[in-house]
Amino acid sequence: RALSPRPAVAVRCQEGQLAVTVRRDLFGTGRPVRAAELSLGTASCPPLPPNPAQAFVTFVAALHECGSTLQVTPASLIYRTTLFYKPTRSGNPLIVRATPAEVPIECHYPRRSNVSSGAVRPTWAPFRSTVAVEERLQFSLRLMDDEWSRERLSNGFQLGDSLRFQADVTSEGHVPLRLFVDQCVATATPDRSASPRYAFIDLAGCLVDSRAEDTSSAFVSPRPRPESLRFLVDAFKFAGDTGNLLYISCHLRVSPAAEAPSARNKACSFSRASGLWTPLEGTAAICSCCDTGSCPSPR
Repeated sequence: RALSPRPAVAVRCQEGQLAVTVRRDLFGTGRPVRAAELSLGTASCPPLPPNPAQAFVTFVAALHECGSTLQVTPASLIYRTTLFYKPTRSGNPLIVRATPAEVPIECHYPRRSNVSSGAVRPTWAPFRSTVAVEERLQFSLRLMDDEWSRERLSNGFQLGDSLRFQADVTSEGHVPLRLFVDQCVATATPDRSASPRYAFIDLAGCLVDSRAEDTSSAFVSPRPRPESLRFLVDAFKFAGDTGNLLYISCHLRVSPAAEAPSARNKACSFSRASGLWTPLEGTAAICSCCDTGSCPSPR
């Protein structure tokens, strides 16, 4: 029998969840399976409520749900689960018309920004399926020299100096992207949740340190290109801390370059001259939440 060009099992590995789409004609025999006969993971998670008019069944689950397992390797985070097909018995208990089947599913999240997904080849015949979707994004955050021409050789600063950060993203064959910095947190230890903790960029792109008195912290306009973002932060240390190290962790994110800046996708600095928040792109309205703290969460 000729196999359908559309895969019987399609997998999308997203930031915090996976979505599995299963053709009702799972085996390509013309005999559709019932949605109730399909489950995901050892916890037997059911699919979304099926639409009889659709030729497929969909599962959506968080990466850690449905009994999935996590393997951590030096290069990747690998979440594993299984799609189960358990046919119900026919009217005659002496015979069976279908056999159970299992489809192993993996989501690979390389620990340095790459994402891939795949439905592993099943172990029965005649059904074969291999699904691969890859998006490669390489993020970087560097301390730059005073001319923004190259990476700074030293990471030592004196109070009164300005730290020049440049965030970049490179992609392989992706649609044009615009880079944003949702949050940057400084801590005295490598643990970004440790105390003391200072979020100098927060609220999905508000450079809150620019609101402090006697500071020149700001996003730098214009961008060198949509997939790059520069910002200045005046050097600081934690009060009472006798150490001389700061650990900085930032959350970088991209949106399609064609998408208009918004309260969710923004880079806002406080202008002491005007007394207002100023966006790097877009209208001033997208920065209004920087003072109220009601900015929408990043997607």
